[in-house]
Amino acid sequence: MFIRAAPFGSFEQSMESARLWIRSLLFLIFTIASLYLLDTLVISSRLTTDYQNIQLKKQPHLPLRFRSDGTFKILQVADMHYGNGMVTRCRDVLESEFNFCSDLNTTHFLRKMIHIEKPDLIVFTGDNIFGSSATDAAESLFEVFAPAIESGIPWAAVLGNHDQESTMNREELMSFISLMDYSVSQTFPMDPMKQQPMTNIDGFGNYNLEVRGAPGSYLSNSSILNLYFLDSGDRAIVDGVRTYNWIRESQLSWLRGLSKRFQGQWKLTDQSVEIPPLPVMHPALAFFHIPIPEIRQGPIKNIVGTYREYVACSLVNSGVLKTFISMRDVKAFFIGHDHNNDYCGNLEGIWFCYGGGFGYHGYGVAGWPRRARVIQAELGKGKEAWMSVEKIRTWKRLDDGVLTKFDEQVLWDIHSSR
Repeated sequence: MFIRAAPFGSFEQSMESARLWIRSLLFLIFTIASLYLLDTLVISSRLTTDYQNIQLKKQPHLPLRFRSDGTFKILQVADMHYGNGMVTRCRDVLESEFNFCSDLNTTHFLRKMIHIEKPDLIVFTGDNIFGSSATDAAESLFEVFAPAIESGIPWAAVLGNHDQESTMNREELMSFISLMDYSVSQTFPMDPMKQQPMTNIDGFGNYNLEVRGAPGSYLSNSSILNLYFLDSGDRAIVDGVRTYNWIRESQLSWLRGLSKRFQGQWKLTDQSVEIPPLPVMHPALAFFHIPIPEIRQGPIKNIVGTYREYVACSLVNSGVLKTFISMRDVKAFFIGHDHNNDYCGNLEGIWFCYGGGFGYHGYGVAGWPRRARVIQAELGKGKEAWMSVEKIRTWKRLDDGVLTKFDEQVLWDIHSSR
């Protein structure tokens, strides 16, 4: 009997198949182990909520109130036009400044203004970011408001006509802003009866803030200065013509109701205190972005500041000035939009003031420094304690190296008011 040996080539093929099978098995084990480690060390740690390290919004110290020296100071920041930080170049600066100028100049200017003025509230009046230059709206918002957040000072914002041109719509922007550290901004106003957001009002960023009296005064728990914030929109088409948007009737109706509710309302906690004479109503200030048509139409009285740019406003006159006049509490309103205007003027007894262009990525005039506006409300002094608001004044500062203070003026004085 003869036994035939297996061909040698067949044996080699079997060994090669075994080696391939072992390599495949090892590769599969390596792949599974790698995926497991990736999931355990990287992916799961990001997707899983770490309840030990949840970061809640840092809340501002509220309520807003006058200082013990009887003042309440607001820093208005108009038209920052922030893009992407260091890589976003400045516009309309001197040739000698251009190579070293970016969004960071805007950031540095804001830090300097906060340091020198030490405001009680910072108000951003729109075009906070320049949407077409901001690759990621959220990242730009973090950068543009960083100095305010670092300071721990309460801050509020409204939107301009450029904010929504990046990666968020207007509602998303205001919601995001309202959730940022130390922000007192709101997407919708609150219904005082239902304690629910009023979502049936046009726009996003209509709200009010109340400022209480000085500590130790009989008005320390009462709202004695009201701050109204309005969304003036972005763009609109009217009869086939492209124009800027406008403040709508639903917003004005809400404002009238709010003002009526506040008029004459205050609470005295110490009934033993003799109440001094009170004004007819406590004053209010309003903040929004786009100028109203009455500024273009005039007549404007008592102009203080520079009027060097045509007023860019809506073709539609929705009656904002008429509403303010009928309410009787709004003493001044503050706007932005036209960067090369920084003046205040009087319209039928109500003052308006431009903030002046603040941001370096916004258009301006080379050699004309960027600027900011400050508003200060001052209380009257009684025999023993601070009383209600007596005076509202304003001034501006330049980013000229020494933060020159100029154009100081009184906007309203209770003793000379109509």
